[in-house]
Amino acid sequence: MSRIGKQPVTLPTGVQVDIQGSTVKIKGPKGELTREFSPKVKIEMADGKVVVLRPSDEPAMRALHGTTRAILHNMVVGVSAGFSKLLQIEGVGYRAEMKGKQLVMALGYSHPVEVDPPSGIAFAVDEKTRVITISGADRELVGQVAADVRAWRPPEPYKGKGVRYVGEHVRRKAGKAGKVG
Repeated sequence: MSRIGKQPVTLPTGVQVDIQGSTVKIKGPKGELTREFSPKVKIEMADGKVVVLRPSDEPAMRALHGTTRAILHNMVVGVSAGFSKLLQIEGVGYRAEMKGKQLVMALGYSHPVEVDPPSGIAFAVDEKTRVITISGADRELVGQVAADVRAWRPPEPYKGKGVRYVGEHVRRKAGKAGKVG
């Protein structure tokens, strides 16, 4: 058995699960998520917990078993607590601010970079520390939006300027060696 797949997903208070065949809808205080899973695995409710069952021990089935359970767990955590990613802006003249719900960044281009949040995603900016917080209920979407924002100006290796994840280590390179003699 898959070590991850055989563990049941416990539901915190305030979270409701609706299973319709291979479609699972999870509702909680932070929002509502719906996802279609493979019909090969069976998703059931048992004793107030969500259980994922697989029909055989084929390698593909075992992989699908653990993946399905992990995605269900992320959906439950997302609608109850939510997910967030922190991005930090480094560089002279680089900054970010909010214009309504829109994120507006100055990243060294001739124009400001404006990012509209997709539905279910919220931006917050601490202008003093130049930290952008991206939060939402869908873990996959939060990570993708953070990667898209970072892609506007990834950190460069010489001065470290750009948008990076908080805690990300950027490998620095030495510049050109000085002329000797």
